[in-house]
Amino acid sequence: MSTTAYVNGVYAPLNAPLLSVLDRGFQFGDSIYEVWAIRGGRLFDAPEHMARLKRSLAELRIDLPMSDAALTAVMRETVRRNRVHDGIVYVQVSRGAAARDHVFPAAQTRPTLVITAKNLDRAALTRRAEAGVTVITVPEARWARRDIKSVNLLPNVLARQAAKEAGAFEAWFVDADGYVTEGTSSTAWIVDVQGRLRTRRLSHDLLHGVTRAALLRLARDRQIKLNEEPFTVADVKAACEAFISAASNPAVPVVAIDGVPIGNGKPGPIALSLRAFYLGA
Repeated sequence: MSTTAYVNGVYAPLNAPLLSVLDRGFQFGDSIYEVWAIRGGRLFDAPEHMARLKRSLAELRIDLPMSDAALTAVMRETVRRNRVHDGIVYVQVSRGAAARDHVFPAAQTRPTLVITAKNLDRAALTRRAEAGVTVITVPEARWARRDIKSVNLLPNVLARQAAKEAGAFEAWFVDADGYVTEGTSSTAWIVDVQGRLRTRRLSHDLLHGVTRAALLRLARDRQIKLNEEPFTVADVKAACEAFISAASNPAVPVVAIDGVPIGNGKPGPIALSLRAFYLGA
């Protein structure tokens, strides 16, 4: 169980009152976050996650409040204090605390840095992958810069709640042209009727998934046919298999969408093999 957080230079209990009510992350969602997977006590895909963190900050013109090496050291210490062996470490950076005003605060305003870490139930995650999950579709309702990993996640929250109420695990957003963009917290993939692995090409429309990039490299190395191109809900229903990926749980098979089975309604071999390759099984 997670018990300790790092907040602006202090390691403290999770419920310690260390954030200002004037923090712009709270007031405006003027903040970004990043999530590293922890496996065997080790930061997974660490350089790629650090690069994405810094890219998101640069897009919002927020300074990283410490060096890469210092941030890595603080993350590792937060992981150690919370005794995380297999789980995640969460990093959030806001523009800082200042009098409420839509324009940026004074240049000397120090960004707020919060880091937490927790264990995940790997056995439960494995069982989920072995059984497969279901998804529903919802209209795309998010802002136009989904490539920035900002904390503005209200549409994601509402969509994920809709999925839960529908008895599904995840929701996939569908844009105005009828194409799937991504899930509320995951990348969307299919294996189409031609046997090609497909996921949408990177753009401002979707998060540049670190696990997505790793799975694409694995697919290329193993000469799996792939296309980075969009697909419709009809394409998903006609596909041989589908899956989602995220730092916390790579390549989780999707066995049904909007109540319609995908393929034979069971986890597919490509998803499961990519998962095994990624985890080193």
